[in-house]
Amino acid sequence: MSLLSPSFDMPAMGDYAYDWALIDVETSGLVARRDRVLSVAVITIGPDGEQTGEFSTLLDPGCDPGPVEVHGLTAERLRGAPTFDQVAGRIGAMLQDRVLVAHNAQFDYDFLAHEFARARMWLPVSQRLCTLALNRQVDPPTDDMKLGTLAAHYGVPQQRAHDASDDTRVLAGILRASLREAARLDLPLPLVACPPRAESRFTPKPPKTPCAYRNPGRMAPGGPLRQGMKIAITGETSHARAELVGRAVSAGLNLMGSVSRHTSVLVTNEPASGSAKARRALAEGVPVIDEQTFLRLLADVRPGTAHETTAVRGAPAAEPEAERAGPVEPVPTAPPAAPAPEAAVLPAASPGVPVPAPRRPKPSAGAADKPLAGRRVLVLGGAHADAVAARTRVVELGGSAAVNLSASVTDVVLLPEGQGDRRMKRITALGLPVHDPHWLASPATADRSAVALRPWEPHVMPRGGVVDLPMPHGGPAPEWYVTAGWAPQSDCGIDVVAFLLDEDEQVTFEEDFIFYGAPESPAEQTIALDLASLPPATRKIVVAAAVDGAATFGTVGAIQIGAAPGSSGAPLARATLDAATTERTMLLAEIYRRGPVWRLRAVGQGYDHGLDALARGYGVTIAD
Repeated sequence: MSLLSPSFDMPAMGDYAYDWALIDVETSGLVARRDRVLSVAVITIGPDGEQTGEFSTLLDPGCDPGPVEVHGLTAERLRGAPTFDQVAGRIGAMLQDRVLVAHNAQFDYDFLAHEFARARMWLPVSQRLCTLALNRQVDPPTDDMKLGTLAAHYGVPQQRAHDASDDTRVLAGILRASLREAARLDLPLPLVACPPRAESRFTPKPPKTPCAYRNPGRMAPGGPLRQGMKIAITGETSHARAELVGRAVSAGLNLMGSVSRHTSVLVTNEPASGSAKARRALAEGVPVIDEQTFLRLLADVRPGTAHETTAVRGAPAAEPEAERAGPVEPVPTAPPAAPAPEAAVLPAASPGVPVPAPRRPKPSAGAADKPLAGRRVLVLGGAHADAVAARTRVVELGGSAAVNLSASVTDVVLLPEGQGDRRMKRITALGLPVHDPHWLASPATADRSAVALRPWEPHVMPRGGVVDLPMPHGGPAPEWYVTAGWAPQSDCGIDVVAFLLDEDEQVTFEEDFIFYGAPESPAEQTIALDLASLPPATRKIVVAAAVDGAATFGTVGAIQIGAAPGSSGAPLARATLDAATTERTMLLAEIYRRGPVWRLRAVGQGYDHGLDALARGYGVTIAD
């Protein structure tokens, strides 16, 4: 019997018809390389929308089952169940030649990939579709994108949250409804090739222990080493490099892979060798000592100043201080609402800490100076400068500038040559109001009754705008997810990265450079920030984007960023950044601490150089 009744009506679905394999796993934890799958359920669906197969089983993980209060799978209940390697063949056969579908698909894919590797088998998946990413494109009027919330929105009954079989059945209903909405809006499906690109020339080296001390600066001539000093080593050494590094780290020094103006001292036996580190040390005036001097100084490293912790755990908001980039606009919060059943505790099968979402501000319908409040406006056509000016005007009038067509778009502004945009046929079919540029020059003519406004919209940030990130009182701080989206590109890719910076605007160690290599959509990438667990040296997180190829952001167009609490949260703040022209890298956002409060700034600063130069500027070693 089909779990999708009625079926998809595939003739109307056209390019949205695939062989699907819907999957859900319950796990003993959140780390795929360490934790295990406790139960798995798979449903296969053909291009006609009919169910073609179904399989579910409990699994004996051979370890502690983890948060039983979430998934209800005790060791006793799992005892006697098959191990993963005993069912891997059957699961693989169901996944073969099908598109894997899951909610937060990277999580399920990573766990399956590790389980198949333990079974010495290859996970037979070449494409996956994340229903979370798909619904971010559709943008339904929901408070968040959790499985239970979307099920309620689309009218799919949910019986047992965190039960793999029931979650897969619910996923099937959500997929069906989401595909219908995608077809209605003529949206491209966010299909991702598997396995995801996990390696690159920017991938950092294996992690080392973060230094617990602040950098005291340069080593004085003839002076001692102090804990926290940034040390670089180059050239041949008498002692094994690993031994030197280990002794230095144990003494409280910060071993870096590159030399910058913040380096305290360079250790080398060949200062005139002409190595890149030696040349940079000479140019920056960094002191240079030999190996024997370094070993002697290691015997008497002086105490340093420990980093103050940056962790925030439910700290109350402080009064905003003056900002260089403009006033801080706090996002209003509401008392905690009664959580849905699946959000009462941390789910084992999806990362992120569920917290009650702060209430979004309602649009002020009568504000004369913000006549577009609550509206989401898509600008089509025009030269780059004209499109930038139009989107800037939309934000000035209180509206939100859209990058792609979605269910939240209320208006379209048509610039010259915009009529030829492929989305115009769908916009006409949807009956969306289409305006010429004069509509933005005469905001009083905006007819608010012509469209149905949502009861809330994310806070709209201009370029340089700053907002406080609300934190729950008394509870743990949520993970914040910063998502960047753009119009689909056919001739280039875009990489989103993050840098965790210290007080010197440098990475403390190279693992503080995060290269995002596993997107869930070709036109969207997300960086997760666990503010409560940052290294103590971190004072700022910079999120950036880089064009992979010869294109520039002038041809890519606008980049939209949004900040949401939790992986399934709806954005609380949003900005559209489109001032770049010839630039190939762009700073999208900064998340930084001001007293007990974390703040988000929309940056939008572009640079003509590539990602490698940007990373080097923050102290990351990049091979030539």
